[in-house]
Amino acid sequence: MNSDSPDQINSNASGSEATEQATSVNAADTQMPNQDYGTATTEATINDGPASGQTAQQIELLSNQYMRIAADFENYRKRTAKEKEDLDAQVKRNTITELLPVVDNFERARAHLKPQTDGEMTIHKSYQGVYKQLVDCLKRLGVSPMRPEGQPFDPNLHEAVMREPTDEHPEGTVLEELVRGYFLGDRVLRHAMVKVAAPASDSTLASEDNQSTASS
Repeated sequence: MNSDSPDQINSNASGSEATEQATSVNAADTQMPNQDYGTATTEATINDGPASGQTAQQIELLSNQYMRIAADFENYRKRTAKEKEDLDAQVKRNTITELLPVVDNFERARAHLKPQTDGEMTIHKSYQGVYKQLVDCLKRLGVSPMRPEGQPFDPNLHEAVMREPTDEHPEGTVLEELVRGYFLGDRVLRHAMVKVAAPASDSTLASEDNQSTASS
């Protein structure tokens, strides 16, 4: 039976030690990158903290700026729409006001002209047809006439140009509409010129004043 020589035993022992050292070195090399990666990840996390906070602040700032711009634009849109509506209403009002004297003339003609012949009646019917067409057009635009006779005088609607003493109506009652007033929708387009009832005593006082003036 052969026994190993001391040189072979030393050689085998040295080989084992070399193998163990190589294995330890490889294990250490394998672990080192993991340690470096963990350190790098921790540093990146630490470095990303302030950057993330700045990004959130920028997002909030831009969001607030957007909301202010959107609110300003909405206010601008409403203001321009209101200005356009007011301008359209003013143009409409001015145009209709210019047409009202034409309507007045038609009504005066109808009140004063009395056709006597067939020819005059034909002319009368002709311009009355134009008058009716004009009135219908104004109605479609929202124009309506006032009916103040018998109503109490209202300075918001009427303009008193005459006073007539009477005991048949209370003082301040509208006796007659001299120039017709009109509404445009629910707003006054033109005030009505009216004759208003005054107390009968005013007539007596006026007569006495005239007599005293004449005698003096």
